Amino acid sequence: MDLEKNLSTNPQTSDAKPVVAMLVTYFLWFLFIGNLTYLTLNFFNMPDWKFENILKINGFTILIWTTVTFFSAVVSSYAKSYLTGFQYYSKFMILCLTFTLSVMLLVMSNHIFLLLFSWLMMGVLMSQLIGIDKTWGEATEASKFTLKYFLTGTLFLSIGLLLLAFTSDQFTVTGLAKTVKDVPTYITMIAALCVIAAAIVQSAIYPFHRWLLSAMTAPTPASALMHAGFVNGAGILLSLFATLLFASDTLTILFVIGGLTAILAQFTKLLQVNVKQRLGCSTIAQMGFMIMQCGLGFFNAAVVHLILHGFYKAYLFLSSGEEIAQTKPEKTEPLKIKPFQALVVLIFGGLGAYLFILWTGKRMEMDSSVFLTLVVAITVGQATYNIVKEKSLSIVQKIVFPAVLFIAGIGIYALMYNGVTILMADMPMIAKPMPLSWVQIVFGFIFLIGFFVMKLRVYKKIPWLYVKLMNLSQPFNKSVLMFKSK
Repeated sequence: MDLEKNLSTNPQTSDAKPVVAMLVTYFLWFLFIGNLTYLTLNFFNMPDWKFENILKINGFTILIWTTVTFFSAVVSSYAKSYLTGFQYYSKFMILCLTFTLSVMLLVMSNHIFLLLFSWLMMGVLMSQLIGIDKTWGEATEASKFTLKYFLTGTLFLSIGLLLLAFTSDQFTVTGLAKTVKDVPTYITMIAALCVIAAAIVQSAIYPFHRWLLSAMTAPTPASALMHAGFVNGAGILLSLFATLLFASDTLTILFVIGGLTAILAQFTKLLQVNVKQRLGCSTIAQMGFMIMQCGLGFFNAAVVHLILHGFYKAYLFLSSGEEIAQTKPEKTEPLKIKPFQALVVLIFGGLGAYLFILWTGKRMEMDSSVFLTLVVAITVGQATYNIVKEKSLSIVQKIVFPAVLFIAGIGIYALMYNGVTILMADMPMIAKPMPLSWVQIVFGFIFLIGFFVMKLRVYKKIPWLYVKLMNLSQPFNKSVLMFKSK
């Protein structure tokens, strides 16, 4: 399943359990426990600390620190056994640590130059993790290919932020948030488009998705860190500059780009036979949903999404080997829903949407929050259908199980949503629903049509569409079986 190679077991060329790797693992767990303890004890009284307009620490900072250190600690612990005998094991652990520190630096950076530096370092370090095996030609090519994307994203971000900073004479994130409304419209538009470009490059949003599909040369622990942390950086970046996106009126662009990506990536996911490629397409789709949430004005929901996606995708990558060992090819059954099943799906989908509105404090008004509610209804409905079509369950079980699952699921989500909202309370415009526009309404129908076309697998009956989707989901050719093994 994995593409990683040269996992040498020769004791003369490997460092099975190096001291430096163990120290890195213990240090990452120490950071996580410290952050989690502080977050728990000061949840309702988070600091708003600044140092010389260079650094800042607030509730959002502690939240992201806690999240990223947890993922890094888990990945490093997993790597301790998974990469035993790998000749680049120590280098991997050091890169894992420095990448984690670069993310922590990003979220505490208040000065624009420091933020740009940390964004650049995240990309450079991740490209090094992707191509960590220097003896493998495909890994080297993948590293070079992905680095070009990361440098391009940094260039876009630099242009946007520096243009805004020199125009407003404000070189801090907090300063720009306060003065962006006074900047000429054409400047805010250019700056916002550049920030959006940087965000969608890093999150592998179409048409910048190919770097993520080409990054499968990374060892599985690196892939887990990449999909659980690195690609989520767009949600962090867009949340930091929410005021810029509102001032430039560019949120609809995010909504459309994210929605199209979510639909296309879900289609391409169904065509994949390689586990890691399928997980890669899944990540692209989830990042599309995250960008959509930003485009709807709910940056707090996007942050919740990136955290939950991190847990989910890290688990899937670290357990992907078990899936290969236990999964057997099965014939896909066509989607057929009986009247009773349809009724149960509609009832539970509606109830799930109502609970989501009630527990997250959203208003029952026709604004952009309608789309979040719609996604919840679809998700609950789909989960309900998967249960009610199961022949081994009784009618009572088919009624009870969906209710228990969606109440627990929505309850956990609502708890996280409200908690993240509290921690981000001092950040401007992180949850501001917008009036519905005709673009949103039209695209909402397109999204629904795309969802049902995907579920009904209509695309399999259209050869040109099938081929187009397959070609769209291919990695960079030099990152796949182009070199002889050494």
